Amino acid sequence: MCMTFSLNQHGISVAKVLRNPSPAVLYEEALAHEHGTAISSTGALIARSGDKTGRSPKDKRVVSHDHINDDVWWGSVNVGLEAASFDALRTQAVDHLNTCSRLYVIDGFAGWDPRYRVRIRVICERAYHALFMRNMLIRPSQEELDNFGDPDYVIYNAGRASADTSILGVKNPTSVSLCFARGEFVILGTEYAGEMKKGVFTIMNYIMPKQDVLSMHCSANEGTEGDVSIFFGLSGTGKTTLSADPDRYLIGDDEHCWSDQGVFNIEGGCYAKAINLDPKAEPEIYNAIRFGAVLENVVYDKDTREVNYEDSSLTENTRCSYPVEFIPNTKIPCTGGHPRNLVFLTCDAFSVLPPVSRLTPAQAMYHFISGYTAKVAGTEVGVTEPEATFSACFGAPFLVWHPTRYAELLAERIREHDVRVWLVNTGWSGGPYGVGKRMSIAHTRAIIDAIHDGSLEKSDTVEDPIFGVQIPTTCPNVPDEVLIPSNTWEDKQAYQDTAAKLAMLFHNNFRTYEDQASEEIRQAAPRVPESVG
Repeated sequence: MCMTFSLNQHGISVAKVLRNPSPAVLYEEALAHEHGTAISSTGALIARSGDKTGRSPKDKRVVSHDHINDDVWWGSVNVGLEAASFDALRTQAVDHLNTCSRLYVIDGFAGWDPRYRVRIRVICERAYHALFMRNMLIRPSQEELDNFGDPDYVIYNAGRASADTSILGVKNPTSVSLCFARGEFVILGTEYAGEMKKGVFTIMNYIMPKQDVLSMHCSANEGTEGDVSIFFGLSGTGKTTLSADPDRYLIGDDEHCWSDQGVFNIEGGCYAKAINLDPKAEPEIYNAIRFGAVLENVVYDKDTREVNYEDSSLTENTRCSYPVEFIPNTKIPCTGGHPRNLVFLTCDAFSVLPPVSRLTPAQAMYHFISGYTAKVAGTEVGVTEPEATFSACFGAPFLVWHPTRYAELLAERIREHDVRVWLVNTGWSGGPYGVGKRMSIAHTRAIIDAIHDGSLEKSDTVEDPIFGVQIPTTCPNVPDEVLIPSNTWEDKQAYQDTAAKLAMLFHNNFRTYEDQASEEIRQAAPRVPESVG
């Protein structure tokens, strides 16, 4: 820790600047200066993020510059901002930070592969934010810290100050803006720590593809013989649960890159959901919540400091941040070879996608760009209709390039390394939500085991008539009749109608990307019956 670290090069002059302080020091600072902070009964730091308890994607802006304008996927995900407006926001953030009596600086790395390592500097006024990013970035050794040099990107977190809405392009008091030309990221009007984590991921999503490295919103693990698997999936599909395998080593739970040498984790930590956390179902995560971890927006007993993980009165989005090595079977360094298997996870509440199917490279690109899952459409009485959700590349809010750029990189690697690609449905079987039932987790785990041991690849397959994917007809420890969706429905016509409906939803969603998708990708779409199309 350095008590005399200077931020003059960033236009900041504050008497007390703590650079890379230890967790113990950050605990003391948070408890002394931040209202609502406490220590949990297991030793984690409990913090509140204020009014914002989740990300604000509609307030994200990317500065337009001539040398990046042709690269960026402009639209609802990447909303442009004039350079002059960014300068005004940066000035506002710096002015606010200059009023603070103390600041915290965290210098760390994004990317475990030294060839692609990005130096990140975080400047913030809250010890909670500093500890969070100390966990989430890759922590430098003392020698690396001494030789850190100038950062590649600087995060100015002035979240306690509201953005000036008189600035052109700034519509709300919350503003999250990224300037690739200056290598700077400015946060105003939100104290939610996840903005910093996803800001780093957005940066990597731009600079990695420029180097022909695929950045991915996924988890990854490795078998005892070095075989790597990647798991893509939106919230609620099982991405974290299924990658946390006691018989395999965890490479990472959320963000990775795939280079010419293999896979590497972007982060130095994990950011797990804490709502309804069950020590029996997720013991690794539960036991990681100890000294050094940050618990965000949880409710706890004021006397015992025991956390009530079922209490969502502050937010459903309760979270915990901890260093990746807090998970016992983590592989350090967090790198692996080229994946042998790639798994797209979907929770299909329509109950028409097979529990498991094999995809061609073209189908992999199509489903990757689509990023499909389905959720139950609310809790109102009588509402049982599932709702389709599509998020390009299973992480649309964090993309910078057009989704087809990531899909092309993915397809190149699938072909070059002969990767087996699987679509695994962890959703409903025997009918949609309200009729059928949720897929057995035991069956899903058996499917993943069969993918890993190679037995599923040897199974005979049949082609799904609408989605065109190859469905294995046998899988160890899974009843054969479960594998073919139509066999599990009593009402066969209802199955056909629902499958056709979902196929049409895929087509409607993909229209956004058709203009930049190859003919090969477009041909991998589901076949919509003429009566529907």
